Amino acid sequence: MDFLDSFWDLVLVFFWAFIFIAALVALFAIITDLFRDSELSGWMKAVWMVLLIFLPVLTALVYLIVRGGGMAERSAAAIGESKAATDDYIRSVATASPAQQIAEAKELLDAGTITPDEFNTLKGKALQSA
Repeated sequence: MDFLDSFWDLVLVFFWAFIFIAALVALFAIITDLFRDSELSGWMKAVWMVLLIFLPVLTALVYLIVRGGGMAERSAAAIGESKAATDDYIRSVATASPAQQIAEAKELLDAGTITPDEFNTLKGKALQSA
């Protein structure tokens, strides 16, 4: 009997831990959405934050009902902007033309950093990748 009591106590602890973590995730998602929204004024953001601090459960429910539809749109827009920035960065770093690669190798040769044989190897690799 003592084992069953402790088992159900453990189940209850896990249940409340789950509820607590879910509430934290929801609050952080709402706060992230608040600061991501450029259409909402600073005063309204402050009002939402004060309400989230003093009445978190009620305010979170109201926020999700009133502004929940736009949360997905703002999240998708932020992900799209991040992906575009990442793609631009990768493109700028990864796409050096063979002429640029040879010019960089020539600068290294002129500076004495590499030998003529290494320059020829780099030049050959640059021309092969073209």
